[in-house]
Amino acid sequence: MRRSSPSPLDAARLDAVFAALADPTRRAIVARLARGESSVKELAKPFKISGPAVTKHLKVLQGAGLIARSKRAQQRPCRLVPEPLREANLWVEQYRRLWEDRLDRLGDYLLELQGKKKGDRA
Repeated sequence: MRRSSPSPLDAARLDAVFAALADPTRRAIVARLARGESSVKELAKPFKISGPAVTKHLKVLQGAGLIARSKRAQQRPCRLVPEPLREANLWVEQYRRLWEDRLDRLGDYLLELQGKKKGDRA
């Protein structure tokens, strides 16, 4: 069964998610937020970058829809929003299955050329 291509809006969101996750600092922030909500100060601790640089990374993640920020007194805690990651995973999974199917068919064809049966792969 073939799936349709993402709509332009979905493609733009997917582009933003992959662009945001292309940076190792942002991936580390996402990994940290996967464990639970955190303040900006706590998120900045493991990095040897300035506070404004961390804020820029958070804005990119927020723009991609990967995180949400709230306001609690003087703090701005961040939390992970899993839906964009789920959408990216579905997109990747679609192509993983496609290539696995193609490689399985290629393997079967190569066995056929060698005069072997499907069960003789090992």
